[in-house]
Amino acid sequence: MAYGRAMLISTMNDVPGHEVTDVLGEVFGLTVRSRHLGSQIGAGLKALAGGELKGMTKNLVASREEVISRMVQEAEAKGADAVLAMRFDTSEMGPNWTEICAYGTAVKMRRLA
Repeated sequence: MAYGRAMLISTMNDVPGHEVTDVLGEVFGLTVRSRHLGSQIGAGLKALAGGELKGMTKNLVASREEVISRMVQEAEAKGADAVLAMRFDTSEMGPNWTEICAYGTAVKMRRLA
């Protein structure tokens, strides 16, 4: 992969017009986030009235960006051109902690002629 080129990330198992030349293994990006008391109280009040919990949405977007970045760093360290079959997973770790994970398969690819 050329320096400065963006990592191709796909939720598919293949990419049209490309051939996987080497499978480098599974890669992960993880973060564990805690919700501070203020956001929990605000979210609880908002939940009573209904509507989007904008602070929670903003935190989730930031968390997803962070785990994708960490997954890409791991893929780049392995020499990958792309991450295929990328998925997100979340799980609660107690009443105030949430784990967010991005994972997929790091591969080397070439464009078909």
